[in-house]
Amino acid sequence: MSNKNTQYPGRKPASPEHLAYLKIVKRRKTAIRTTQISILIVFLVLWEVAADLKWIDPFITSQPSRIFHTLQNLLRTGELWKHVSITLYETIAGFLVGTILGTLIAIILWWSDFIAKVADPYLVVLNSLPKVALGPIIIVWIGAGTKAILVMTLLISIIVTIIGVLNGFLEVSKDKIKLLKTFGATKRQILTKVVLPASIPTIISALKINVGMSWVGVIVGEFLVSKAGLGYLAVYGGQVFQLDLVMTSVAIMLVAAAIMYQGVAWLEKRYLKWRQ
Repeated sequence: MSNKNTQYPGRKPASPEHLAYLKIVKRRKTAIRTTQISILIVFLVLWEVAADLKWIDPFITSQPSRIFHTLQNLLRTGELWKHVSITLYETIAGFLVGTILGTLIAIILWWSDFIAKVADPYLVVLNSLPKVALGPIIIVWIGAGTKAILVMTLLISIIVTIIGVLNGFLEVSKDKIKLLKTFGATKRQILTKVVLPASIPTIISALKINVGMSWVGVIVGEFLVSKAGLGYLAVYGGQVFQLDLVMTSVAIMLVAAAIMYQGVAWLEKRYLKWRQ
């Protein structure tokens, strides 16, 4: 009867110590996940009870049951998918464009030391500039609508991507680059064979940051110009004092952002497995 050792003759059998260590790691992961879920459940229960007992004003803070009923109403009228799809489209588009364009610009700055030194003070100033202040100008230049929201998202995410990815490029081992130059490697070969592969963890970190940045940009843009989307729902709910609608919009944003973040984390795990 075949076993793992006969099926994979090149693989060494795991020692009892290794198996015990793997069990400890698995138990720790399970404990962490269980604690995270428990904290969320306790928070929701306390929120519901506090609102029922009038420890907090449910009109102002809402409560999980009221959010659930609002969600059901949005589903019944078909408004939920309309607003969620618009916001997701804007967020994913801004996320992808900001990450790809920011990485390409970082490559250009790495390629040309002259351009990098010229652009450095401008990147610092643009990174510290509150992008929300540019909202009215963007509306005047581009007009109200999806384009303005995408530009707002791009402005918020692209500078952070450029700076983060460029710093990752510059932290690549100088000795490896010198060795390749010694063997006559071109700059393109250095970029593709050393710099980019070594900077993949940095690019993944930029993706994680851009998830939050993209949501901030889209919601701010929808606050200013949109007539649909989760940001619009939150603003509308505040204007007509339907705070349950505001909290429902926030809850949907939290879930959607968490799913996007977990998607990036899944890509990171796949990369680490492939690298190993």
